[in-house]
Amino acid sequence: MTPISYKRHRFPASVIQRAVWLYFRFTMSFRDVEDLMAERGIDVSYETVRCWTLKFGPAFAANLRRRRPLPTGRWHLDEMVVKIGGRRMWMWRAVDDEGEVLDVLVQKRRNKTAALKLLRKLLKNQGVRPESIVTDGLASYRAAMRIQGCLDCHKPGRLRDNNPVENSHLPVRRRDRKMQRFKSQGQAQRFVATHGAVYNTFNVQRHLISRSTLRTFRTAAMETWAKACEATG
Repeated sequence: MTPISYKRHRFPASVIQRAVWLYFRFTMSFRDVEDLMAERGIDVSYETVRCWTLKFGPAFAANLRRRRPLPTGRWHLDEMVVKIGGRRMWMWRAVDDEGEVLDVLVQKRRNKTAALKLLRKLLKNQGVRPESIVTDGLASYRAAMRIQGCLDCHKPGRLRDNNPVENSHLPVRRRDRKMQRFKSQGQAQRFVATHGAVYNTFNVQRHLISRSTLRTFRTAAMETWAKACEATG
């Protein structure tokens, strides 16, 4: 874990952590966060909240990723179209069979090069060799799998076979609408990278567990978040 420095900030670390958590945890705009903080008696502008998310969000996300256990070896890959700055781009996403977001890449093309970039990054960073990789019927996936030597575990399937990654698109689609669309490729990439780490931490799949287990998981998630945001001495 890398301790976070909050030096030279007028507001205490707890306020900054709460504002960043609200923005990435829930489908909120910067102005929504400003209003919620004002209700608690904290007068902070939405522009300040935006600056906090840019500065501290990636650092919090990096610490969260360091604390995550290794994913399963059953991966699901998919891509969705997004409008960014008036241009069609593609958000390539990989999750495991438990819904853990492995990586998201925002790219200009939907071709072999883009699929290969995602696959190479996954194989390099995840720490496990995939047992199976489920995709849709896009030929670019097969070409990328051939180059990386993963054809033996590639399983192109029907849409319902890829439900974990299809469902994983939904939170980002909601945020895209709330933000009135991403403004640039870089902004979109920064957001999804941080959002994915926060989503993994708090995605406890409440529909599959009892209420008592939910309380345990929720407490553990908040403790993990607190550790990821710890200040330097």
